[in-house]
Amino acid sequence: MQQPEKALTLPPTGLMTYAAGDRNPRAMIDPTATNTLSARKRWIEQLPVARNRPVLGAVITLCLVAAALLLRIVADPQLPSGFPYVTFFPAVIVTSFLFGVRLGCVSALLSGLLAWYFFIPPAYGFALTHGAGFALAFYVLVVATDLALVHWMQAANSQLARERENNRQLAEMREVLFHELQHRVSNNLQVAAGLLTMQKRQLADADARAALDEAGARLALVGRISRQLYDPSGAAQPLVPFLAELCRGVVDASGRTDVDLQVSGDEHLRLQPDAAVPTALIVAEAVANAIEHGFADGRAGHLEVQVRRDQEGSLEVLIHNDGYGLPADFDLGASTSLGLRIAVMLAQGQSGRFDLGRREAATVATLTLPANLLTVER
Repeated sequence: MQQPEKALTLPPTGLMTYAAGDRNPRAMIDPTATNTLSARKRWIEQLPVARNRPVLGAVITLCLVAAALLLRIVADPQLPSGFPYVTFFPAVIVTSFLFGVRLGCVSALLSGLLAWYFFIPPAYGFALTHGAGFALAFYVLVVATDLALVHWMQAANSQLARERENNRQLAEMREVLFHELQHRVSNNLQVAAGLLTMQKRQLADADARAALDEAGARLALVGRISRQLYDPSGAAQPLVPFLAELCRGVVDASGRTDVDLQVSGDEHLRLQPDAAVPTALIVAEAVANAIEHGFADGRAGHLEVQVRRDQEGSLEVLIHNDGYGLPADFDLGASTSLGLRIAVMLAQGQSGRFDLGRREAATVATLTLPANLLTVER
């Protein structure tokens, strides 16, 4: 018969080994993240191009001006009078947009001279008539406006790129500091668990030693949870993968290889960070209790953890085991088990409930939590 009298029995030393084996928190940051971010920069933020290759920019500028001149000559028979700069404006804008305002000014100067020489009457000369002067003044006004707008846009893009880089560095630093904080908090918990273990060695009373064992195991478990669950952004965490890793750790710590574990549920359910530690402690307690009592005396069996939502949208975590059943007179409310009382208290602290009972041929521990502790990400 299943006697739920003992609480979580994870050895503190095993969990401390887990902590000691963790990598430096700086190494937790994916080294490819920065390269990926740089590769996805908006191309417009990289303008003007060829900053360090002025000769290439000058050659392309001359080619654009020549192309504008050739196009204007070809289109001249089809154009009415009064459009000497029609093909040169695009050349000036494209040049300044791609290669900066300096080469844009060069393009504007060459385009203005070519249009004046070939297409402003009298053609093939630089005669400054009243009409030619008006056309040139209009041209200067338009290209000056274009160049100013392009310059302001590129200055804004440069500022945006600098701000984006600053934000990236701040985000990276925040993640480093977050992992460092988590690392230190978890290590402090592991140290506290280790101190309890050392204190236990000085005690002769078996009950006192067992109590320190349980306290140390819970401290170590909280440290382990804090490492794997929280996110620097404060976002809710995927519940099923987390519980699968947690339950596997409990089974492995028990040293049982004949207990078949299965964790299933909606992969899109996410748990709010504030509910992480209490939920994990409750589930770990239920799994450890099932292994210790349901599969006592070397009995093999199947342990299944199901994560789902009920009709009201609340979270339900069901821990089934097909081991030894509960005593016929078992009453969770009257149980003297510290672990079960902690599970009930933690569930109530989250406005939920924890039950342990019999369903058909299985013993089922049920954790029910309100829907506001969950988010669903599609």
